[in-house]
Amino acid sequence: MKRLIILSLVLFTADCGIAQNEHARTDSLMSSVYQGDSPGAAIAVIKEGRVVFKKGYGIADLDSKAPITPSTNFNICSMTKQFTACAILQLQREGRLSLDDKLNRFFPDFASGVASNVSVRHLLTHSSGIMDHYPFVDRAKYKEFWDKDVLTALRSVDSLYFQPGSRYRYSNAAFCLLALIIEKLSGETYPAYLRNHLFGPLNMARSDVIQSDFEIADRAFGYEFDKDTFRIADARESLFFSTMGDGGVYTSIDDYLRWITAIQQKSVLDPALVKEAQSAQFPIDTARNLAYGFGWFVAGAGDSRLVYHTGSNGGFRTIVLMKPSAQYAVVIFSNRTGVDLEDLVRVINKIYAIDDKAFVKLESLIS
Repeated sequence: MKRLIILSLVLFTADCGIAQNEHARTDSLMSSVYQGDSPGAAIAVIKEGRVVFKKGYGIADLDSKAPITPSTNFNICSMTKQFTACAILQLQREGRLSLDDKLNRFFPDFASGVASNVSVRHLLTHSSGIMDHYPFVDRAKYKEFWDKDVLTALRSVDSLYFQPGSRYRYSNAAFCLLALIIEKLSGETYPAYLRNHLFGPLNMARSDVIQSDFEIADRAFGYEFDKDTFRIADARESLFFSTMGDGGVYTSIDDYLRWITAIQQKSVLDPALVKEAQSAQFPIDTARNLAYGFGWFVAGAGDSRLVYHTGSNGGFRTIVLMKPSAQYAVVIFSNRTGVDLEDLVRVINKIYAIDDKAFVKLESLIS
């Protein structure tokens, strides 16, 4: 059983609830997917700018049996890239950097063939061609692995997958380097910068970034689903789990809704910055009108435009999808594998009568 969700089955489940209202149908769907005595998920739906559905399912920790609620904190995996990109754009608007600055400005001892050709813009749009750090790490030397260790691994690698700006290739290493740039320019650690310049102003008081000594209240633990059983797959089980700029944020549905609300209502966050981040910046698939913005995938155009991202880290799976023209958003944070969240979100879109024809699955586009 490779996946718990088979799209046709879930579509059938949704259609069978045609007589129910959309909230009851969503609740029934989520309850059927995430059982109460297993790792589960928290979900929120915003429609026409209002939170219309919010609930938790399953348990956060198999040991304590604590139930998942909208205040449960999850590792949101690659959805962290939204916050990293936003921080870089804030520093740009303050005049501390240009998106066309090359790596050698920030890392003078980086391999010259890479550092003189790769720009901040390339890093932000997964068009840098920079090598993945994983093959260059002597894993026996590390008990924990952080963004600075990504730099150590790549500093002497004087080769690229392709000429910067010539194509798309998803890169976690790029966003780890962006986190280090934030630290260099701000004089703050990456976690401190997010707390002071994003989480604080947005009143995301219980959100934080993984650190070696971190303690996060009401924290969910991640679990891998395999052959009808769950095994823990959290920070201590994966060396590369703890890098920050590409996937280190922990937040809850309650806190994350403040981020989405600020984006939709053009409050707190600079609206021009948000527009820049959620606009197509680099083409991925022109035939399907899919591009990458800054920390967001962008599909379609005009009223059909969708802005979204998924995340995968250890046993965590996450997704957010926004349709700006409808002031619509659906967010799911899960602490288990085995559920295709992209398929699940499309069923929820159907329940709420959201046209998502522009949607392109990201499964083969994120590594």
